Amino acid sequence: MSTMPTDPKYQAALALHRFGLGPKAGAIDAIASDPRGALLAELERPGVGLVFDANLMTASKSSMAAFNFRQEEMAKRIAKQAEQQAANPAPAAAIANDPANLASAKADAKADKPDAKVDSKPDNKAEAKMDNKADNKPAKPPEPTLQQRLFRNEARAHFIAANTAEIGFVERLVWFWSNHFCVSADVVPYMAGGYEREAIRPNVLGRFADMLVAADGHPAMLIYLDNFRSVGPKSVAGLIGKVGLNENFAREILELHTLGVRTGYTQDDIIAFAKVLTGWTILPAPTNPDHGQEFVFNPRLHEPGPQTIMGKVYAEVGVNQGRAVFADLARHPATAMHVATKLARHFVADDPPPALIKTLEQRFRDSDGDLKEVAKALVAAPETWDAPIAKLKRPNEWLTAMRRAMPDMPGNVVEGLQARARLGEPLWRPPQPEGFLDVQGPWVDGLAQRLDIAEIIATRVEASIDPKELLETTLGPLATTDTRRAVARADSRQQAIAIALMAPEFHRR
Repeated sequence: MSTMPTDPKYQAALALHRFGLGPKAGAIDAIASDPRGALLAELERPGVGLVFDANLMTASKSSMAAFNFRQEEMAKRIAKQAEQQAANPAPAAAIANDPANLASAKADAKADKPDAKVDSKPDNKAEAKMDNKADNKPAKPPEPTLQQRLFRNEARAHFIAANTAEIGFVERLVWFWSNHFCVSADVVPYMAGGYEREAIRPNVLGRFADMLVAADGHPAMLIYLDNFRSVGPKSVAGLIGKVGLNENFAREILELHTLGVRTGYTQDDIIAFAKVLTGWTILPAPTNPDHGQEFVFNPRLHEPGPQTIMGKVYAEVGVNQGRAVFADLARHPATAMHVATKLARHFVADDPPPALIKTLEQRFRDSDGDLKEVAKALVAAPETWDAPIAKLKRPNEWLTAMRRAMPDMPGNVVEGLQARARLGEPLWRPPQPEGFLDVQGPWVDGLAQRLDIAEIIATRVEASIDPKELLETTLGPLATTDTRRAVARADSRQQAIAIALMAPEFHRR
């Protein structure tokens, strides 16, 4: 028997928070007649989860654009230095040791690091501007560089997809899988957004096996986990160049993407799998102007011969040797358990009900990893609805829920990136290949920073937002008597809005 209220509006509000990205105005009433049906209907909507934007390049094209820009800027500096030297000859050593030239050399050495990092780190000046308390008119910000524009355009598309989704169930699934198969913009700054659009979104309601190959065969992942440099010891390139095998990619696929930690594989299995994945690389940018940074299977790097992984022998068939291993990993029972546990933890509770995990695991196996069917099983399971509202939203979920409730709130992509970084969840920048952790421990200490942001937002919107209406939009029947009383007794409209945004029920799902 259900332990949660059966009131239709309560169930609708719960659906919008637990499965979605928070209610918009009127959303609770709109799905109250059939909350489960509304969630299932979103899964069937044509094109759901995809992002179509003619201004966005593929991940590889974006990376090439940034590479070409850096090369052109470097060439301009070299030409300028040559002109200056011709006009005012000086010893070569003096030019080489000039502080400006040394700084340029260091910048070029870090060219593959994200220039866009400035977008996502806390900026005190920007926060002062957000606070709208600066006495002087702020200086006009400099025009963004090409690299910044590339990153911001991807971030803007990501934000729009979340803000405009009717419920946001599929967007939540995109976020989940993007974190499961994570890459970091600290390593692939101009590929991270394109990676999510190309590897995650098209497969989010497809087969896990297809997403696995799309994600782990994507140039962004091959660079992030350093497989593009991995060379088979007995391959042509390995025998000539004496370069090494990288085991990291194979280990992370087994531990994080498929089977989970300590599920029967050995170090020998990791080494064999790493050999299978040699040759999975990218075309180098300098020599491939049209297709640089794209995936390629290079037989010269690939370890020849069959490989034995977890007791099964995989014949030498080039790139298909790796695909055969991926297909088996996708169907392994440990993968079903690993994925089911992570999904239940993400949507329901830090310590999810075993019965729910079992349901999702069984559906994953019975459907051959059909992720839409697994999502339907998640909606249908009674444990999903019976669990108490105790799961702490991650910062990006909370920020997005605020934005959806107040669509006319002033803001821009740079401020959105800064807010996420300030709360410890910078967009596409997980701290490790495991992704951002999906339990409340890492996020509790950031609640004080959430209060700061809630107060800034409340100051911005107090003239146009009624606190009581905001409470009904965001929480409706989820709002407790204590929260309603606190909002009603606030000393000011601004304080009442901040209290509503900081309500415990708004932070949990």
